[in-house]
Amino acid sequence: MKTLIRGGKVLTATDTYTSDVLVDGETISMLGSNLSVELADSVVDATGAYVIPGGIDVHTHLDMPFGGTTTADDFESGTRGAAMGGTTSFIDFAIQARGQSLQQGLDTWHRKADGNCAVDYAFHLIMTDVNAQTLPEMGSMVEQGVSSFKLFTAYPGVLMSDDPSIFRAMRRAGEVGGLVTIHAENGPAIDILVQEALARGNVAPKFHALTRPPSLEGEPTNRMIVLAQLANVPLYIVHLTCKDALDHVVAARDRGLKVYAETCPQYLVCSFDDISKPDFEGAKYVCSPPMREKWHQKELWRGLRMDDLQVVSTDHCSFNLSQKALGRESFAKIPNGMPGIETRMHLLWEHGVVKGEITPNRFVQVTSTAPAKIFGMYPRKGAIAVGADADIVVWDPTRKHTISSETHAMKVDYSAYEGWEVSASPRHVFVRGKQVVADGSYAGKKGDGRFFKRAPIAL
Repeated sequence: MKTLIRGGKVLTATDTYTSDVLVDGETISMLGSNLSVELADSVVDATGAYVIPGGIDVHTHLDMPFGGTTTADDFESGTRGAAMGGTTSFIDFAIQARGQSLQQGLDTWHRKADGNCAVDYAFHLIMTDVNAQTLPEMGSMVEQGVSSFKLFTAYPGVLMSDDPSIFRAMRRAGEVGGLVTIHAENGPAIDILVQEALARGNVAPKFHALTRPPSLEGEPTNRMIVLAQLANVPLYIVHLTCKDALDHVVAARDRGLKVYAETCPQYLVCSFDDISKPDFEGAKYVCSPPMREKWHQKELWRGLRMDDLQVVSTDHCSFNLSQKALGRESFAKIPNGMPGIETRMHLLWEHGVVKGEITPNRFVQVTSTAPAKIFGMYPRKGAIAVGADADIVVWDPTRKHTISSETHAMKVDYSAYEGWEVSASPRHVFVRGKQVVADGSYAGKKGDGRFFKRAPIAL
């Protein structure tokens, strides 16, 4: 099947130009002006729209157990939402439970995802048990296309690893072509602040943020940078929220260290004001790290402009309101996470491009091209180029859309951005040449997505 996408303006991380795009099967086969319709079996009109590489969300949690419950979105509903929002590939976190091998954790997530995804998918591997048996396994993971590993300085007794374990994992990752990603919060100190807040009767959602101050994100960010420098490996900081952490990333990159970081839409457009809403409304905004005071947003946008932050992902981790209500009597029991896989591209265009914080080319860079390059998916993903996978979004800058839980494709029953109007949205979306969104309506099915075996990390 050959598809000709005509009349659009190709928008990449570096260039903007008018061109038709010919898709042959699963890949892009030709770029050029006024390509003949006789070359194709079908023609898609992109007049007035941008033709961009499909979004890549490198931080999601689908069908994930947490705090005695499981996320509302599974791999079918979550990836349906991804497609509707213009995301054509994502990387989810497989979890090695304590006492398990890495392979057991990966196999569990393959069973959850395989055959159920509407868009292409890959995995990181969360290591909760770093020991003499699991360290050698890291090489096997990379061989299987899982070339990044996540470790936590937070959640003692559940996910947290101590510094010696993290340092060992960093050195092993460097040996096998892997990348270590870090959730940087000082978990032991946070636990003390949480216990003290609850003892004082401070149970409202806002105390989730007040017991996780920015300094307790900045400190472990710096500590992990020091360990990575000593281990001589690149480091990726997930969901960075505040100036305290960003300053350490900036200083490290200024010294020439291979340190990378992402932020998320919720930290760019929401704030402590939201988690402080009365009548338990603030529970909708409970995620970790937490909402910050609004002034941090300006620092994050500057970081995106200056390439101190390289990626915008979502940390999509959705819980229904009934699940959030588990913490009505204690903020410490509210499941941490917010939905975002469907709204990432909308929000970043509206609050980044339309408001002049970033350029359209930078939008493509942080939502697609940089994630692909950092995580071993480029040049098949993240590019509009001959030979690349035909993961293509016809992005209409005039197609208005109102975000709402009543109409979104995700299964979760609320939106943190309910009623927000955005000025642009996908007109058509293709995953390896298969049209999964047509004229703004879902046209795909579970199984359209395929596991993507990522290359070893070469940064």
